[in-house]
Amino acid sequence: MQIEKLESASSVTLKITGEIDLHASPELRARLQDCVKAKTPRLLIDFTGVEYIDSSGLATLIEYVRESGTFGGKLALFGLQKKVRTIFDLVRLNELFVITDTAEESVLAVK
Repeated sequence: MQIEKLESASSVTLKITGEIDLHASPELRARLQDCVKAKTPRLLIDFTGVEYIDSSGLATLIEYVRESGTFGGKLALFGLQKKVRTIFDLVRLNELFVITDTAEESVLAVK
């Protein structure tokens, strides 16, 4: 898994490529913890390059939502491939996360 951080005036985007699994989750957790420490007001996660996510990856994202809530941080995910989106839908995380098709839609969703 690779993570690229992109910053704009209105938000921070983490562009993830590869698989988010037990081996990659600690790196994702560290990057998300950096966003918590910085009290990032709006975080977008680009899933266009994510081929797979397991329960450890889902738990890492849930942990970020819980921790960012203490300072009013907002999170949106975008560009989920069909099989990745199905995982979110099956465990009903589509009710917890803002999930959009594009970066533009995500920016509007977390304003």
